[in-house]
Amino acid sequence: MSSSIRRPDRRYAHPPGATFTAYSPDGRYIITAGTNNAVRKYTVASEDEPETIDDCQESNTGLAVANDKFITGSEDGTVSLFRMGSNELDQILVRCSLPVRDVALSPDGNWAAVASDETAVKVVNTNDNVQIMYLREQSRSVKHVTFHPTGTYLAASGTDGIIYVYSLSSQQPSLIKKVEGVTQALEPDDDATSKAAWHPDGRAFAAVTPTKDIIVISRSTWERQRTFSTGHTGHINDIAWSPNGAFLASAGADGKLVIWESKTQTIIKNRYDQPKVKSISWHPKENTLSLTNNDGELVTLPDVLPPDQEGLLRRPVQPAPLLNDTSDVGTTDKPPARRRRDRSLSHDPLDELMGLDDDDVDDDFIIDDDGMGYAEPKSNSGNKRSFEYSHDDGYNPSIKRRAYDVLEPKTHAPFQPGSTPWRGGRKYLALNLIGFVWTVNQETHNTVTVEFYDRDLYRDFHFTDPFLYDKACLNENGTLFSSPKTDSKPAYLFYRPHSTWSTRADWRIQMPEGEDITAIALSNSYIIALTSKSYLRVYTLFGTPLRIHRHPHSPVVTCASWRDYVMILSNGPVAAAGHTTLTYSIMNIKHDETLQSDATIALPPNGVLKSIFFSEEGDPVIYDSEGVLLVLQHWRSPGQANWVPVLDTTQIDSNTTISTKTVEYWPVAATHDKFHCIVLRPGEKYPYFPRPLLSEFDFKIPLLSSTSIQNQSVPHEETLVRESLLLSLLEDLVGARPATSEEGFARSTREHAIDRAILQMLAVECRDDRGEKALELCGLFRDRRKGLELAGRIAVKYGRGVLAGKIAALREGEMEFL
Repeated sequence: MSSSIRRPDRRYAHPPGATFTAYSPDGRYIITAGTNNAVRKYTVASEDEPETIDDCQESNTGLAVANDKFITGSEDGTVSLFRMGSNELDQILVRCSLPVRDVALSPDGNWAAVASDETAVKVVNTNDNVQIMYLREQSRSVKHVTFHPTGTYLAASGTDGIIYVYSLSSQQPSLIKKVEGVTQALEPDDDATSKAAWHPDGRAFAAVTPTKDIIVISRSTWERQRTFSTGHTGHINDIAWSPNGAFLASAGADGKLVIWESKTQTIIKNRYDQPKVKSISWHPKENTLSLTNNDGELVTLPDVLPPDQEGLLRRPVQPAPLLNDTSDVGTTDKPPARRRRDRSLSHDPLDELMGLDDDDVDDDFIIDDDGMGYAEPKSNSGNKRSFEYSHDDGYNPSIKRRAYDVLEPKTHAPFQPGSTPWRGGRKYLALNLIGFVWTVNQETHNTVTVEFYDRDLYRDFHFTDPFLYDKACLNENGTLFSSPKTDSKPAYLFYRPHSTWSTRADWRIQMPEGEDITAIALSNSYIIALTSKSYLRVYTLFGTPLRIHRHPHSPVVTCASWRDYVMILSNGPVAAAGHTTLTYSIMNIKHDETLQSDATIALPPNGVLKSIFFSEEGDPVIYDSEGVLLVLQHWRSPGQANWVPVLDTTQIDSNTTISTKTVEYWPVAATHDKFHCIVLRPGEKYPYFPRPLLSEFDFKIPLLSSTSIQNQSVPHEETLVRESLLLSLLEDLVGARPATSEEGFARSTREHAIDRAILQMLAVECRDDRGEKALELCGLFRDRRKGLELAGRIAVKYGRGVLAGKIAALREGEMEFL
């Protein structure tokens, strides 16, 4: 007899780690999901290699399968829905802000329950993911979710050791029972299970107790019934009823796979060779059971029941093992018809207090409340992107001539600072000193990756993007995204903080119909969106609309922000050359005041703007097409701002780059007195993949050409001008608010550097016997008393007695400075 028993089929499905499996209800396929970004689809009774769906997330934590679809949940909070027939990702069903721990599909496949490290359980309609029910009664996160066989109830096993049973028979879910004292409190990532496994007849569920027994709980009385005991010596990782409920399978950390007869609660088969089991699934029709383990293996056990028990598996649904029960068949509840909901079914008791009725709840709030904002709006349009900027020449395409021979002026094309054009299906959305955001075109969707330089402080993340985000901003607090409008869906603004102490802090806002997002900016205080209607929309970091106004000049080009300040660039008056001037305005959002209004960006003749950003110290910086970096001085004083060049990259020493004649620089940031950039390859205009390294160059005021004949004073003259500029910027900053101790020290350092440069210049002039210029320099000291004392010593050293006498007169106040 033993020779006729088939051997287990063991396959390596995924890399080592938590691996999950489930059969399709029709028994045709078995699906597995594990730690890698691939789902395996095995055809039952076939020796062919499995089909691989490789556009899912990594670190999957849950799997649920229907005949026409299956869903996976992952540690990054994504719940993905795949179509069984096409083996393709259909949509991101919902997004949680914290790792997903379990997913489940209702018997009809129309609803998906999602348990995550958030406290609320989401129940999402798989045909219309705008419809979401929220189960909020639990005080801690939920580890497992299971649907009743009729779909009218849902059991949520909390990490607090309580099983919460909800009724889903109406539009408003309701908690009908908290079953306490059955399961133990577990950590979300523990291998041990606490799920409530509903018996197929629907009258009870089984759960694992702290004593490693399995107990049956009646749905009518919520009292303990039969117990499956002494089957395991270690914690139990999973339990599963056979399709007709006649048997129960359990697997534990002790390496045992136990098959129990339900009616008698006796062990009919006990296998010791199945360690690290993570998931169990019975074949819906055959005497077969499959399991997956933490080694990434899929193990299929044919003939799992002995021949004398196999007949019982072929019978109709058997009754649940209840006390004092003589039923031969279980009771069956018919699932109620579910009405299509046009708003969230979660109920906030504050609604009545605030006077909110059903019509006051916007569908957009439901979409925003899906956890991370990645649920895709319905779209039948093939239009993937309505707008992609390209500003190689800085202007929109060629001048158009009207019928009556009047020229339309060239306008500056809008662009997002730090973003690159598409190339090879990839593009950077943002690049700065915090990290970088990039996206990959996957035809039906994009995949977005956010990586940080300081991985001790921040955590990289990666997600599937059905919204096709084309702009992003990244700072110390969070990441801001925007998606373009298409013919079938509006533009969206989405913000995800890097950390939060609440259940969720991200948000997503839909732009009004017909309004596209031109540029976005993110500061430590506000979120800015410039739109195609020339609106400036200001939001708080948590999505509260704060300001909106229309910019007087249009079309708008781009924007940048820092703390309470925002800088908007737009097309201004038409210049003589036939193109519009580029103007800027700077506003203080907090105080609602304008500091600079419609001033002109200082571009060279025929030059264009390549990038704009605020320096680390909070000063506006631009980089033009001629490779010059400029900073805005005195911008807090209306009408007093000046664009000062701090570096001409064409004058960078040739030994620091490949070739200064062919190399261009991609600006990234400006900090203190350094320019951070990416040195592009010869002939390149934008950075590409693999991600290039950052380079930094000291500011160097372009006083003379690098090929000019220089005297020994030139380096000191450049230091004087540069340090004077940096001191001026620092004094403007300190003048706007109380200075910190670091700023006070930096100010003293700058003043010392200025006086040192003057003394070095004065020494050169004394050596060359240019007394008038040396005396003129004495009027530039920041610390005049000490500076004049040292200047007198230098004059004496070089034997310039007359100069020394005049310096002494200046020191004593007997002579005025020139």
